[in-house]
Amino acid sequence: MQTLRLEAEVDFRTLCEQDLELIGRHREEMFRDAGIAEEVLSAMKPHFQAWLGPKLRDGSYFGFLACDESRPVGGIGLLLLDWPPHHFHPTSDKRGYVLNLFVEPAYRRRGLASKLVRLAEIEFANRGIGFAVLHASAKGMPLYSELGWTRTSEMSKPIEKAQDTAAVGFDS
Repeated sequence: MQTLRLEAEVDFRTLCEQDLELIGRHREEMFRDAGIAEEVLSAMKPHFQAWLGPKLRDGSYFGFLACDESRPVGGIGLLLLDWPPHHFHPTSDKRGYVLNLFVEPAYRRRGLASKLVRLAEIEFANRGIGFAVLHASAKGMPLYSELGWTRTSEMSKPIEKAQDTAAVGFDS
């Protein structure tokens, strides 16, 4: 586990497997801040923990924590996505993905989120990744914009449970 000192009262360190519960709590608080309903958060929690554990163990989920003394006060998660070469990254079949950026309310407006994002960008660059994406909340948009992130044309849609393909004229 690496530790990096970037300002007087806060250290930054890499995530480790023992951070599983903390990452889950930060994620839950992040979504709560964005107005996600408690019943959705409750349903998501065990599934996220089950997904995250193996990824922390094998290193496919990585990132950083900001700590005051030894107390975590913020964090950021990172993934490498297998993605076909694209006009944003025409010679690479990977892109970075930023998720779960969270700073405890008492530590906000001190530049910690910006430093966590900057650490993420450096980590991606060190891993040979030249393009990254994230999904920003309304509160997070100004931060990312200030750091040079731009909107893309991505859209999303929840997909309903299994349906009959014959409804669209496809015979399997």
